[in-house]
Formats: sequence, C-alpha cells, structure tokens
Amino acid sequence: MIEGISLSTVTAILGALASYLFVKNDNKKQFKHHETEAKAKASAIAHEAEHHLQEAKITIKEQEVLLEKQFQEKVLEVEKQKTELSLEQKALEESRKEISRKRRELDKKEKYIDTLEAKKDEEIVHTIAVLEKSASMTKDEAKNHLIQMVEEQSQLELAQLIRKYEKQAKHDAKKRADYIISQAVTRYAGEFAGERLINIVNLPSDEHKGRIIGKEGRNIKSLEQLLGVDIIIDETPGVILVSNFNLYRRAIATRTIEILVDDGRIHPGRIEEVHAKVKDEFEQKVLEEGENIVVELGLLPMHEELMKLLGRMKYRASYGQNALAHTLEVAKLASIMAAEMDGDEKLALRAGLLHDIGKALTQEVGGNHVDLGVEVCRRYNEHPTVINAIYAHHGHEEPDGVESAAVCAADTLSASRPGARREVLESFTKRVKDIEEIALKEKGVVDAYAINAGREIRVFVNARIINDNQVSVLSKKIAKEIENKVQYPGEIKVNVIREKREVNYAR
Repeated sequence: MIEGISLSTVTAILGALASYLFVKNDNKKQFKHHETEAKAKASAIAHEAEHHLQEAKITIKEQEVLLEKQFQEKVLEVEKQKTELSLEQKALEESRKEISRKRRELDKKEKYIDTLEAKKDEEIVHTIAVLEKSASMTKDEAKNHLIQMVEEQSQLELAQLIRKYEKQAKHDAKKRADYIISQAVTRYAGEFAGERLINIVNLPSDEHKGRIIGKEGRNIKSLEQLLGVDIIIDETPGVILVSNFNLYRRAIATRTIEILVDDGRIHPGRIEEVHAKVKDEFEQKVLEEGENIVVELGLLPMHEELMKLLGRMKYRASYGQNALAHTLEVAKLASIMAAEMDGDEKLALRAGLLHDIGKALTQEVGGNHVDLGVEVCRRYNEHPTVINAIYAHHGHEEPDGVESAAVCAADTLSASRPGARREVLESFTKRVKDIEEIALKEKGVVDAYAINAGREIRVFVNARIINDNQVSVLSKKIAKEIENKVQYPGEIKVNVIREKREVNYAR
C-alpha cells in the first residue's frame, strides 16, 4: 500500500513538474514574441520620426527661401518709393518757385491797377465838377432828377403793360370758360324731366273699380288711409288715377294697387299685407338702383346708406326736375369740366353725384338739404372736397378747388337750361308738404296725408290718446295753423279720423 501511494504521489509530482515546465516554456515563447513585436514597432516609430524630421527640415528651408525672396522684394520696393519721393520733392520745389514768381508778377499788376483806379477816380471827380459847373446842379440833385424821370417813365410803361395783360387775360379766360362749358354741354344731353302729380293704373275692366271701392267704400278708404294718396275713380274707362306730391309714396301706392288688381283679392287685410311687402321691395330696390349707379360711374367704395339715398332721389323732384336725373347730369358735367381744367375727374364726378344727397332726406326729416347732405357725408367719411362742393353750390362756402368749382358751374347749367325746372309745381309741392307737417306736429297724430290736389288733409289720430271730444278741437286747431302759416287759394278741408282698432289672435 505504501508503494501504491508513493507511486501515485510520484506520478502526480512528475505531472505537475511537467506542467510547470510546459507553462514556463510557453510563457517564454510568448515573451519572446511580444519582445519581437515591440522592437518592430519601436523601429517603425523611429523610422517614421526620422521621416517627419526630414520633411520638417525641408519645409523650414523652403520657408527661409520664401522669406528671403519677400524681403528682397520689399527692399526693392522701398528703394523705388525713395526714388519716386525724391522726384516728387524736386517737382514740388519747382512748383513753389513758379508760384513765387507768378505771385511777384501779380503784385506788380495789382499795384498798377490801383494806380489806374486812383487816376479814374480823379478823372470822375474832375468830370463831375465840370458837369456841375455847366448844369448849375450838384451831383445829388442830378441823381435824384434822373431817378424821378426813370420812375415816371417806368410807371407809365408798367400801367400800359398791366392794362394790356389784364385785357388779354379777360379775353383768354372768357374764351376758355366758353370752351369748357360748350364742351361739357355738347358731350352730355340729358332728358327733360317729366314728373307729374299723378300715376295712372290700368285696369283689366271697369268691374275692378267696384272692387277697389268696396262695400260702402271700405276698400278705397283703407287704401287712401294706408297709402297716404288720393285715389281718383272717374268715368274714364279702364283706368284709375293715383295722386300725391310725394313721388316715393305715389310709386308705392301705384305698385300696391297693381298687385291687388292682378291678384283679385281686395279687402283691408290683404291691402295691409301687400302694402308692407311692396314697401320692403322698394327699400331693396332703391338700394340696388343706388349700387348700380355707383358701379356704373366707377365710384366704389361708397357706404351703403349713401347708395340707398341715391336710389331714393329717383322719387324726389326739385322745381319739377327729377333729383336723380339732375344729380347725374351735374356729376357728368362736373367731371367733363374738371378734366378740361386738369382737375381730378373722378373726385369731381363723386362730388357732383353727392352734392344734392340731402334732398333724399328733406321730405322725411325736414330742414335744409345742404346741412343734411353735409351731415350724412361727414358721418360716412366722404372726401373734404365733396363736403366743400355741397356747401359751395349754394354759396355757403367758397370752392376750395377746381372740382368744387366745376360742381357749382354744372349745377347752375343743369338747373337753368330750358325745360329743366317748373317753379309753379315746386311751390305747390312745398305748400302741400307744409300742410302735412303742421298736422304731424300735433300730439296724438299718427299720420297725415294731403290729398285732392292739396284741398283736403286727412289726419289719423291715436284713439287711445285722442277722444271723440278732442277730435273737433284738434280739427279746428290744425285749420287755424294752416290759415296762419300757409298761403293757398280757396279753402282746405281738415278731416280728422279717429278709429279704434283692437287686434287679437286665436291660437
């Protein structure tokens, strides 16, 4: 057993020793391999360092050569500049010598000129003394005399020249003004105004007259009360007449009656319904007409309210002349005249179109159309020239430019041409309007319509405010006011109507 253990021990020891020797031998080989690699790398590094060193030496040498070359070039350049500077100094020195020489010559000439001036002064003094002795007049006296003669002669020549140019200017101005007016008139030929106080409504048959009158006059009474016009039904076959001084009110009434006649249903309820619809249609229509005018003339943008007022002017007359026709006529004439005078053609057209815009408000609001026009144009930020033209065309201000002056001239031309206006019609419409306004000012009055060519006024009162006893008093009061404030031929019937109406709905 001891022998077995010893053998195994020896075997293990020999195995371990063999392993140790093998590992040691292997490590030695690896060390030698790493040593060889390290020496190779060191040799490569040394070789590369030697190569870089040689390249650095070559670069330094090249830099030295380049710097030497640049240095030599600089030295040559400095030498050249020194040479040029020397030449310039020589030239400057020569110039100084030349200037000094010329200065000496100039001094000599100045001394000579001073001598001549002194001799001239002596000669002048001597000559003046001789002249004073010969003319028995001192120098100052002779000077004043000469100046006076020159002034008198100049004043005479100036006066003649002024008269000549004034005469020529007047002649040229008249010729130019006649030319501008003639050109404006020949380029625009507007239609004569043809407004009347009545509209004619054609009926399919005379049977419709009975329907319009209604049972016991109920329908015609409702029509006249609601529409504010005088409806004339006579023996003329197939027509009825709608009469009123207000063109807009008359146009609405005419259209309302035409729709009722076409529909065939004529009774108070239907009349109110159609009238409300027609009023809305007319409001839209006047806006569209105003827009069409502004677009056609190329004056956009313009505020919607101003365009609506332009459309309403179609239903307004001034001295028998349609306000819209007059406005368009003035606008076109003013534009032509402004163009002839090198003014702003578009601005003159705009000012002419808006110069009477206040007339669209006078029938509803009352007052001066100039002030109303200025107020509405300022409210919607119109051009200052437009405001000035509104004032100037009735003499409230002086025109501030060619455009305003052209509007004033065009307004006069449009109003004064033959057939443009009828004074009698204007005075009549004004009287009828005044009669309505007197009645409308009274407390409790709802509506007032002058009918029958101004010989009757129908006054509708609020039944809740005015009782039956007060109706008589109000009628006499209105009649007295009309007598005191309005001049008219014949007599005017004041008809006060009190009607109580209650409205309820069954649901």
